[in-house]
Amino acid sequence: MKTPRVLIIIQNLHIPFDRRVWLECQALAGAGYDVTVICPKGPGDPAYQVIDGVVAHQYRGYSPGGSKFGYIAEYVYSFLQTLRLVLRARRAGKFEVMQACNPPDIFWPIAMLLRRIDGTRFVFDHHDLCPELYQSRFPDAAGLPYKGLRFLERMTHRKADHVISTNDSYRKIAITRSGKATDDVTVVRTGPDPDKLRRGQADESCRRGHRYLVSYIGVMGPQDGVDIVVRAAHEVVNKLGRTDVAFTLMGSGDSFDEVVALRDELGLADHVEFTGRVPDETVQRVMSTADLGLSPDPKNPLNDVSTMNKTMEYMAYELPVVAFDLVETRVSADDAAVYVEPNDVEKYGHAIVGLLDDDVRRRRMARFGRERVEQMLAWEHQQKAYLEVYDRLTGRDNTGVGDSAGGAARVTGS
Repeated sequence: MKTPRVLIIIQNLHIPFDRRVWLECQALAGAGYDVTVICPKGPGDPAYQVIDGVVAHQYRGYSPGGSKFGYIAEYVYSFLQTLRLVLRARRAGKFEVMQACNPPDIFWPIAMLLRRIDGTRFVFDHHDLCPELYQSRFPDAAGLPYKGLRFLERMTHRKADHVISTNDSYRKIAITRSGKATDDVTVVRTGPDPDKLRRGQADESCRRGHRYLVSYIGVMGPQDGVDIVVRAAHEVVNKLGRTDVAFTLMGSGDSFDEVVALRDELGLADHVEFTGRVPDETVQRVMSTADLGLSPDPKNPLNDVSTMNKTMEYMAYELPVVAFDLVETRVSADDAAVYVEPNDVEKYGHAIVGLLDDDVRRRRMARFGRERVEQMLAWEHQQKAYLEVYDRLTGRDNTGVGDSAGGAARVTGS
């Protein structure tokens, strides 16, 4: 039987930095699928490369700013670049399945083009609620832009042969808001790889001379609450006098410059470090040294029903979590987190100190979180459902295929 070709489109991240998409790529490749990804370039990436057998066609990203018109320009540019690379990648043969990952919800017309030409099936991997994402970035905005995003979301759901939702809240939206049949929506959580994300030897230099280390990892956009981390650090260091606490924040995004400026304004440069995006080796050192992890996502229509990957990564590294009380965060973390009244910075800072001062509770929460990842949330428990979607759409039977999601990425390119 001919090896089915799969096309995966992502716009907001690149592989292998997008951990969910990279796990999906590895699962498909390990199950015998021929996988091609189209995405923006990462730092230093070539236009074409092969990573662990996964072909990547990449275009130079374009980010004109965080305004409403800036996003429109970015998405038009990304759509046209993606279409160009789809047509280039198709020269090697037709695609049996195209998977589009959001945000944004703009790639269904490409799926319809491939369906008309080659009979390609369309899978929508639903990562974010774009209408709610828009509301979280522009709280006072309404009207036509929001209605337009709802239209794009509805069209993407309805045109898809199958929808993969990251949690039950997203699955419910696909069914109730877009009218998708229940049998055509499957939950595949973004479970971490516990073999790769595992606590190792602590590196005391990461503490920068302080007794405790608190970590954050993730995107730094307006809806991610990184400003809350900085303000909570102000509460901890400047108001409570806890100069024994260091904060390391890993990642980048539209709000990076703004939150760095806030840190400096509050006089926290000696306690709060922003690393930007860092290699996995740095993440491993920091997370293996840290005493707890922060999920500061404020309560809003998007965050309340979204699964936060960083929360589960903290759990994999045996870090207790401080989070606001959100619906899907509780589903993920359960007793591995301390839950704070939503959006209350002062209480968030006090929760950090309270957990740092309770070694016994931290150890108990750390064990619980790690066990929850290993027994329930890990990708090995999620990839079965993911592969079943593809096997059903392509008519394949991969019974007995071994685990495919492991090991470091190996890259060839030009």
